[in-house]
Amino acid sequence: MQTNFTENQLKDKNNKSSEKIFRKCVHCGMCNATCPTYQLLGDELDGPRGRIYLIQDMLENEKKPSANIVKHIDRCLSCYSCMTTCPSDVNYMHLIDHGRNYIEKNYERPFWDKKIRNLLSIILPNQHLFRLSVYFLRFLKPIKFLFPKKINKMITLMPSNFPKKKMIEKEIYPAKGQIKIARVALLSGCVQRTLSPQINEATIRLLNRHGVEVVIPKKIGCCGSLNHHLGKENLAHKNFINNINIWYDEYLNNGLDAIISNTSGCGTTLKDYVFIFRDNKELKKKAKKISELTKDISEFLTENLKLKFKEIKKSKNFKIAYHSACSMQHGQKIHFDPMNLIKKTGNDVIEIPDGHICCGSAGTYNMLQNEIADKLLKKKVQNIEKVKPDIISTGNIGCIIQISNGTKIPILHTAELIDWYTGGPKPKILSKL
Repeated sequence: MQTNFTENQLKDKNNKSSEKIFRKCVHCGMCNATCPTYQLLGDELDGPRGRIYLIQDMLENEKKPSANIVKHIDRCLSCYSCMTTCPSDVNYMHLIDHGRNYIEKNYERPFWDKKIRNLLSIILPNQHLFRLSVYFLRFLKPIKFLFPKKINKMITLMPSNFPKKKMIEKEIYPAKGQIKIARVALLSGCVQRTLSPQINEATIRLLNRHGVEVVIPKKIGCCGSLNHHLGKENLAHKNFINNINIWYDEYLNNGLDAIISNTSGCGTTLKDYVFIFRDNKELKKKAKKISELTKDISEFLTENLKLKFKEIKKSKNFKIAYHSACSMQHGQKIHFDPMNLIKKTGNDVIEIPDGHICCGSAGTYNMLQNEIADKLLKKKVQNIEKVKPDIISTGNIGCIIQISNGTKIPILHTAELIDWYTGGPKPKILSKL
């Protein structure tokens, strides 16, 4: 793709990086073949190639974003399926992030749209505010039909209650047995630690049982991905910098063999810290180390541990459909590790038809673009139910919440399954199986 940035424009680090990415694009359109929104809407501007043109035009001509441009950029799921498909290695992830940051700085959103995005930005990363908001929204559920569609959907997606037993978080979880194989930090997440603490509990048990000490530094907050994808660069960078400094100090002072993410959306962002701070002299070295240390739980288990699987008494072998979260298969390029781990349980692992297509969760997408998200969920559930699984397994809390709203088939995190089959308790959601 030909570009026309001026020398002065290319002094900006983001323009400089994006210009190199634009030049890789050869307009082939193969990205559209796997883009969920293009498949649904059939509009060139709702596919990666069209969005690339919109972003390039905005940046080169320093345009004030129009409502139409914002609509098409907002409709992008950031599923990164296009990056898996692209034969020219175009890093669409960095382009869409740049476009969103530009829009956030140069576009005045309609009142309610702006308020909703700001509320999500503040509430979801803060577990205390999130809990309070859920309690408040309980009272609105009976009258949710009175609200606009977006708010109605947000109320619907909010849980009716929280797990009765809340995980008691410690800072250090020692390895079991006499030999400590490794020491890792666990990113405990924002929404996940509140709605599904059993995922972290299973992850910690699983690691401890196999000789891994787990540390959860108390001052680690949100990974920053939520605000990053909303285009709120300054808020996201506060989270990034806080986490980088804390983890790096832990690495230097006490040693870390890895930083474990069991939420694939977060893991994708952590691994991108190295790019985000590429020109920051103070943080570049630290960010690079944090990105290098970051491992998805399935990746770490595969590369570093010899798991001790146990025979589980059950009436039959389960058919387990593995849903490969977009941030896992397209963002982190991890697809087979989780499936291979599940196969070691002795159960049958089934790939879902059209498994490369997003379920519609995508962070806050199912709240901000609920009509498209609902259509994607319907397709995903139809494809899952075609293979008639007993259980669905995945590595991302967002996908778990989204898919569970469309089917009664039990869905749980891969770490919960592996924990059970290596000596942990049977997951509560599987109690009837």
